[in-house]
Amino acid sequence: SWMTACMYLCSSGGGCSFHTLFQRDAAMKLSYWLTNVFVHRSKMPQTTPYSSKFNPSTYSSNHSHRQPVEENYGGLHYRDNKLVSGSLEALIQLLVPTVDYYPDRSYIFTFLLTSRLFLHPFELMSRVCYLCVDHHRVGDPQTDKKRIREIAPKIVQLLTEWTETFPYDFRDERMMRSLKEMTHRLAFGDELSRRAMQRLIQRLLRKLTTLGQYEESLATSSATAAAMDRPLALKSKQQLVRRDECVLNLCDDPFVFAQQLTHIEMERLSYIGPEEFVRAFAKKRPSDNHKSFFSKRKASNLEAYVEWFNRLSYLIATEICMPVKKKHRARVLEFFIDVAQECFNIGNFNSLMAIITGMNMNPVSRLKKTWNKVNTDKFDILVHQMDPSSNFYSYRTALRGATQRSSTAHTSQEMIVIPFFSLLIKDIYFLNEGCVNRLPNGHINFEKFWELAKQVSEFLSWRQVICPFERDRKTLQYLISAPVFSEDELQLASYESEGPENNMERDTRRSLRFDIELSFLNNND
Repeated sequence: SWMTACMYLCSSGGGCSFHTLFQRDAAMKLSYWLTNVFVHRSKMPQTTPYSSKFNPSTYSSNHSHRQPVEENYGGLHYRDNKLVSGSLEALIQLLVPTVDYYPDRSYIFTFLLTSRLFLHPFELMSRVCYLCVDHHRVGDPQTDKKRIREIAPKIVQLLTEWTETFPYDFRDERMMRSLKEMTHRLAFGDELSRRAMQRLIQRLLRKLTTLGQYEESLATSSATAAAMDRPLALKSKQQLVRRDECVLNLCDDPFVFAQQLTHIEMERLSYIGPEEFVRAFAKKRPSDNHKSFFSKRKASNLEAYVEWFNRLSYLIATEICMPVKKKHRARVLEFFIDVAQECFNIGNFNSLMAIITGMNMNPVSRLKKTWNKVNTDKFDILVHQMDPSSNFYSYRTALRGATQRSSTAHTSQEMIVIPFFSLLIKDIYFLNEGCVNRLPNGHINFEKFWELAKQVSEFLSWRQVICPFERDRKTLQYLISAPVFSEDELQLASYESEGPENNMERDTRRSLRFDIELSFLNNND
């Protein structure tokens, strides 16, 4: 599984109304929180502006010798005017806009991202809608209409941020039903807000349709690749993989090839939802079994992206092992070293690492006669840049440089930052595992979630960049669908290219030939 690979690197359904969900056990709780939190809102410290919230210096320790100022407001705990913890109810309340209050964007993003560790997005949606509208009904139509008219623009704004940043949440049919219910409720007091909600839903549906089409294309590509990669007699597969044109006949310009890799990387990054990072580590709840919107297509683009890394690594190894002549293998090796260098220059660290991984596989690294014909100085420098020692210090330094270049970029090409993705997942995983979600007093550890949101928000800034390079359709098609060898097939192809050097390798080649031919026969019975 993708999680194993990363570690190697280191409800009920139905149309419940808002009232039904909360009147049973929430009335007593809410009376306390509403009394305390609403009264203190004008006094409590506000979370800092979005642009500065995720500044790493915010989380550095020992930056001052003075004693930090600790404050508590209605279930929320602040340190030096920064929210560090709170009860779930108080944090939900802080998300809810009022006539004279709207939460800042950093808090909205952080809480929507991390609250799913404690409750389902539908449960949060229901609570927010209830607190925004139903809780404040007084029974007088004119008074209720006036209040809805006053609060409606802020409700629309909050739901706009939710649907645009976390559209996957609305694949749940209950979430869509809640959106439509809210549209009807806002129509009671404000026609403009009703229209705004309708436009919001239309944009959301277009985005979900696009996401669904993308995932269908991924499924089709995966099915095609699986069919191409089924067990074959080795010579038959060699002919299939070699084709009439090798990779150098298809594209002999390393920069153009690196550009096409960047196209694929950036497209796949753009469809990864921020919530996928959190959901990957969250424990499954019974309510998660509920039939969801577009239920046949779960949001698993994070896993698909890790699979793309693995495919690219095996594709590189396959292309190097396939040529019969040593000089042809050397040319392919040199070409991919140049492609890796161009990926580094672009800021495409994920493709760079996939290429290095493919070239360091045993079937490739053992081709000593081939490597002896190649100047490896450039390759050695690239390997050093991605060296895992000291927690990938060299890579992290290069990544910071690329990020700085992106922040001051004058061209779209300079804005490109594609991180080594498996390491990013590992970092988030250990951040999640290394800090508790709840403190001893029962409060949610929001200091941890600020840091988690900082990392994910940085990923979002990289994800939104549009790839500026021209597309080469033949090269893109090759990268996505060209057949690749399995691990055993690669090893055998390597032995066919440069023969075994000792009795153990001869025995291994003999065993591989037998196993692959047997697998071919079993799959063709």
